[in-house]
Amino acid sequence: MSEELNNIHNLAVFCASSDGNDKNIYDSAYNVGRTMAKYGIRLVYGGSKLGLMGQVAKGIMDHEGKATGVIPDFLKTKEVVHTHLDKLITTNDMHERKMTMNELSDAFLTLPGGFGTFEELFEIVTWAQLGLHRKPIGLLNINGFYDDLINMLQKMCDKGLLKPENLDILLISDNFEDLLEQMRKFEPQPVPKWMNKNQT
Repeated sequence: MSEELNNIHNLAVFCASSDGNDKNIYDSAYNVGRTMAKYGIRLVYGGSKLGLMGQVAKGIMDHEGKATGVIPDFLKTKEVVHTHLDKLITTNDMHERKMTMNELSDAFLTLPGGFGTFEELFEIVTWAQLGLHRKPIGLLNINGFYDDLINMLQKMCDKGLLKPENLDILLISDNFEDLLEQMRKFEPQPVPKWMNKNQT
């Protein structure tokens, strides 16, 4: 991907605050940050120094990139918060945190994680489905971590519970640079007619 072609300046990353036990995933989180620094993309993330979140932040800052942390006040302790970011925003609660990350970001990326990561991913995809934003959303399927989820999403389509065009909102790859290229080329769907207040 050419640096000149990149139109994603601020990327929100959702991922685990735990290290996990898969070295490939752990190392890949660092590489995501390093690659973001390579292309001059600012990291917008949950502000933790722990786990995969901390590795993405370390990867970008080790290579002279920029990182903005967004963390709710109740999580802002010395044991959790990353104190060496170039920008840290404190919010009142989790909802304000997600709204702030959305406002600051041009696109969203999900790495492996637990309940919190899934919640962030599905909320931001739902917002896109409803036309509340028109930004690309990437799922980085490191080491097959999301294979079962991808199969489940396809089953939802097969059972008629999810429209294929809504599944297409979620861009998927096991390679971060490929995913960045997909996000760069992403063309949002038209806002649903029932969501368009000007529709007659």
